[in-house]
Amino acid sequence: RKKTITMKTLFVVLLSVVLLISFSGCCQMPPVQQNFDLNRYLGKWYEIEKLPAYFEKGNCIQANYSLRDDGTIKVLNEEMLDGEMQSIEGTAIVKDSEQPAKLGVSFFFWQPYIPYWVLSTDYDSFALVYTCVDMTFFHAEYAWIFSRSRTLPNSTVESLKEQFTSNGIDISKMSATVQTGCTNEI
Repeated sequence: RKKTITMKTLFVVLLSVVLLISFSGCCQMPPVQQNFDLNRYLGKWYEIEKLPAYFEKGNCIQANYSLRDDGTIKVLNEEMLDGEMQSIEGTAIVKDSEQPAKLGVSFFFWQPYIPYWVLSTDYDSFALVYTCVDMTFFHAEYAWIFSRSRTLPNSTVESLKEQFTSNGIDISKMSATVQTGCTNEI
C-alpha cells in the first residue's frame, strides 16, 4: 500500500513539473493591429489553425462577432462535435479605446475578461489572434489563424505563422482545424 501512495505522489509531482516547464514563463506582449476597425472585423470567421485549446475539440469551428445595442460584442463560437453542432455565446469588450485591437472576452458571468488580441488582420481574408493569461508560476497561451473562408492557401498560413514566431510566440504545437465536410452554415 505504501508503495502505491509513493508512486501516485511521484506521478503527480512529475506531472506538475512537466506542466510547469511546458507553460512556465510570462506571456509575450506582441504588437496588435494598428488602427484596428472593429466594425470591419465583425462577422463570421473560420478557424484555420490553433494552438491546442482544451475548450475546442470539434471540427468546422467558426466564430461570429456582432455588435450589441449596449456596445458590447456578441461572440458566438460553434463547432461540430460527434456529429452535432455545439455552441457557446460570450461577450467581448474593447478594454481600452486607445488600443481597440486589445479586446477582452468572457463566456460566463463569473469569468473575468481574458485578453483577446487581434495581432493582424486584413478584415477580408485573415486574422491572427493571441490570448495569454499569466498565473503567477505559469501561463495559458492560445493563438489562432482565422479566415473569412474555410480555407487559406498554405503559403498564406505559413506567412501568418511567421508573424507569430517573429513575436516570440511558440507555435510548434499549432495544428490545423478540420474544415472539410462542413456545411456552409452549421
